[in-house]
Amino acid sequence: MLSATIDGKIREEGKQPRAGASRPALPFPDPWILVATVLLLALGLLMVTSASIPLADSKMGQPLYFLIRQSAFIVVGLLAAGVVLQVPLTRWRRAGPLSLLTAMGLLVLVLVPGVGREVNGSMRWIAVGPINVQVSEIAKLLVLVYVAGYLKRHDVELRNGDLRTSALALLRPMAVLAVLAVLLLLEPDFGSVVVLMATALGMVFLAGVNLWQFGALQVGTAAAMTVLILSSPYRRERLFSFVNPWEDPFGGGFQLVQSLIAIGRGELFGVGLGGSVQKLFYLPEAHTDFLFAVLAEELGLAGILTVLALFMILVWRAFAIARRAERLDMRFSAYLAYGIGLWFGIQALFNMGVNMGVLPTKGLTLPLMSYGGSSVVVMCMALALLLRVDVEIRAMRIRKE
Repeated sequence: MLSATIDGKIREEGKQPRAGASRPALPFPDPWILVATVLLLALGLLMVTSASIPLADSKMGQPLYFLIRQSAFIVVGLLAAGVVLQVPLTRWRRAGPLSLLTAMGLLVLVLVPGVGREVNGSMRWIAVGPINVQVSEIAKLLVLVYVAGYLKRHDVELRNGDLRTSALALLRPMAVLAVLAVLLLLEPDFGSVVVLMATALGMVFLAGVNLWQFGALQVGTAAAMTVLILSSPYRRERLFSFVNPWEDPFGGGFQLVQSLIAIGRGELFGVGLGGSVQKLFYLPEAHTDFLFAVLAEELGLAGILTVLALFMILVWRAFAIARRAERLDMRFSAYLAYGIGLWFGIQALFNMGVNMGVLPTKGLTLPLMSYGGSSVVVMCMALALLLRVDVEIRAMRIRKE
C-alpha cells in the first residue's frame, strides 16, 4: 500500500520506479510525536480520574466510573489511529469532497429532533448505544481534509498574481466554511466555529495567498464573529462575565472565579495529586472543559509548563513535517500537517486561556486530556494522519536515495 503511494508520487513527478526495486518497509513514525501523545494521554487520564472521583462517587456510586470510560475511549482512539495510519494520503485527498458532504450531513443530522441529543442546552451529540458522539469533533477533522485538498487543487490560482482569479479561489472555501459555521451555531457550538475558522485561515495563509486579500478576509471574519457575539444575549453575558467575573461571582462569573481560585492555589508545585478542593463540587465541568484548572491546582506551575511543553512539541513537529512535505512538493500532505498542528495549538491555547480567564468561556476540550470519547478518538485519528504524512515523506526520501 505504501509502495503504491510512493510509486504514484514518483510518476506524478515524471520519474519511473526502477524495475525490480524492492518495496520499502513502513518507516518508524516521528518519535517526538509518539512520546508527546502518550504522555498527554497518560497525564490526561490521571487528571480525569483525580478530577472526577467526587462526581462519579456521588452520581454513579462508582468512584472510578470516568476512569474506566476514558480508558476505553483511549483504547478505541489508538485502534482507530492504527487503522488511519495504514491508509495512503492519496485516498484522503480524493475523498475530500466526500469528507465535506459527510461533515455537513452529520451537522444537519444532529439538529433533527429525535436524533440529536440535548445536553446543557446544546444539541451537539448523537446517541450511539451507551455513548454520545459529538459530531462537531468529527466534522472538524473532515473539514480539514477537504480544505487541504482544495488548497492543493487550487494552489496555482491562489498564488496567481491575477487578483480576480485568486480572490475567487479564496472565497469559495470560505463560503463553504460559512455554511458549516451556521450549522455549528445552530447547535450552538461557538467554540468549534472559532477553532475551525482560525485553523482554516491559518492554512490559507500558509498556502501563500495574496496578503491584501488575506487581510481583508481576516477583517471580514473578525467583523462577523463580533456581530455573532453581540447579537446573542447568551454570548454577550459570557463576554461581560469574562471581562469582570468578580462582579457576579455566584452567577455568570461563578465558573471562571472557581477556576481562577484553583489555579491560584496551585502555586509552584501544586497541592499534590488528588488534593484539589475546587473539584469538590465547586468547579463545574472539572473533568472536561476545566480539567486544566484542576491540573494547575494539584501540580502547580510545574504541571502547567509540562503540558505547555508537550503541546509545543506536537505543534513544532507538525510544522516541521509540513515544511519537509513542501520541499518534496507534496502540497496536500503539507497543508494537512499544517492544519493539524494549527488545530491542536489553537484549541489547546483556547482551553487554557478560558481556564485562566484570558478568553471568554467556551465549551472546548483540552486535546487528548479532557474527558470525552469523541474528542479523544478524533484527536488520535488526526495525529495518525500527521504520522502518515511523516512516514510517507521518509519513505519518499528512502526511495529517491
